[in-house]
Amino acid sequence: MNSIFLRIYAGMLAVLVLVALLGVGTLHLVNEVRAEQYRERLARGTFRLMADNLAPMSELERRRAVVLWGRLLGIPLTIQPVAEANLDSGARNRLLRGQVLVRQTGPHAATIYSQVNEKQLLLTGEVQQISEQLARATVFLLIDELIRFPLAEQPQRLAELKEAKQFGFDLRLISLDQANLDTDQRRRVDEGDTVMALGKGGDSIHVFSGISGSSWVLEIGPLYQMSPYPPQLLVLIGVLGLSLIGLTVYLLVRPLEQRLGGLEGAATRIASGRLDARVPSRGSDSVGRLAAAFNAMAEHLQRSLSIQREMVQAVSHELRTPVARLRFGLEMIGDAENETARRKYMDGMDSDIQDLDKLVDEMLTYARLEQGAPALNFQQVDLGGLIDQVIDELAPLRAGVRVERGPALDALDGSGALVEAELRYLHRALQNLVSNAMRHAEARVRVSYQIGQQRCRVDVEDDGPGVPEDAWERIFNPFLRLDDSRTRASGGHGLGLSIVRRIIYWHGGRAQISHSEALGGAKFSLVWPRQQGAD
Repeated sequence: MNSIFLRIYAGMLAVLVLVALLGVGTLHLVNEVRAEQYRERLARGTFRLMADNLAPMSELERRRAVVLWGRLLGIPLTIQPVAEANLDSGARNRLLRGQVLVRQTGPHAATIYSQVNEKQLLLTGEVQQISEQLARATVFLLIDELIRFPLAEQPQRLAELKEAKQFGFDLRLISLDQANLDTDQRRRVDEGDTVMALGKGGDSIHVFSGISGSSWVLEIGPLYQMSPYPPQLLVLIGVLGLSLIGLTVYLLVRPLEQRLGGLEGAATRIASGRLDARVPSRGSDSVGRLAAAFNAMAEHLQRSLSIQREMVQAVSHELRTPVARLRFGLEMIGDAENETARRKYMDGMDSDIQDLDKLVDEMLTYARLEQGAPALNFQQVDLGGLIDQVIDELAPLRAGVRVERGPALDALDGSGALVEAELRYLHRALQNLVSNAMRHAEARVRVSYQIGQQRCRVDVEDDGPGVPEDAWERIFNPFLRLDDSRTRASGGHGLGLSIVRRIIYWHGGRAQISHSEALGGAKFSLVWPRQQGAD
């Protein structure tokens, strides 16, 4: 699967399948709990009525009542101590709170438990058809209770029993004319029989039973069948949810995939050598930022390869001149007429070898600095003392140019000219700047510095022809030597300023060029943090 959409959709499908399986299990558990609550609600009033009637009886009377009720109802009833029942502590606590327990033993069969008041006795019934048998049992027990009261008090007594025993269905006394029965059903009720009739819509059952010696008819119901939640509903919801989520994900991921495809195409074009390939970097989201980073990488790569090609060409050109002079010197040594002439040519060859050695040294230094940050050992450096040392080292190399100290501004906190720097590399940067200024100066070079609270600055100025302003941005490029105001006749290899820029970059600063108002030539400045690591 190479498509992002397919991967996301497959992952979501796997999650939805897992959720569907958990949902089916949860649905089954919920249906079981609902079925248990439904059975308990149906059995609660009837068994609490029987248990309460058994409480004041003696042991012999209880046995007789249980046998009689069992025969009349067709329900095997027993009385047993609570300790003998196979019930856990949670079930026993529920019985102590007056609840009725129903434990299903078959598709329609169940065992019903009800505690006989506060006595440690349980009334247990084995019901095969919980709805029909309990309806008949309820009718029998209620009529047995009602016939003990006068006719006028029977509706009030029925209401009291319904509230006290917490029946899970409606109970009421009506006249035969009010019963929603046909002629045959009315006749059977009038004869004292129990009739079950379907309610309107056919989704409920009403139980009617006439009371002997009374004009009342006992109506129980409506009794509803428990309707479990169908698993098909969960499957339908899952399919609809998956379809909607899939469509939404597709609409969201498709533009993302197209943009990533454009990024892939640009990378392929760059790999084939088309370094000018770019990606539209629209938007500020992750792909937009990735596209912007990709374009920056491509530009850096293109610029680096361009610089590399220029470096190869420049190195070839720089090597050609001293090698040609060496070849010429070797030829001239063989034709030399005396030792003085040979010594002259050998000294020239030695100068060319030194020139080659310097070029190789600068190339290695630049390559090392371009590869990454070297191991910098920052320490406290006396900037004023370092500048004096560089001046003393370079001033004698060109007698016609005077190298002098310019204005110096030490730190106001009393630390003098101390700054944090890598002594070896900072010394090399100052050497390169001063050497470059001496090559192009007419008569004067001035080096000055100032140290602020957070940053320090070194300025190297000369009175030479200066640098055109349009060349300020590229003067620090490697192997760049301007052919007009700062001529190639001045020497050098075009790497000195590149090395300076890289050294000051690793110090967290910058190198810049401007026009010297004091001397009229070029002014090179180095600015970097006084303390490394400080904001």
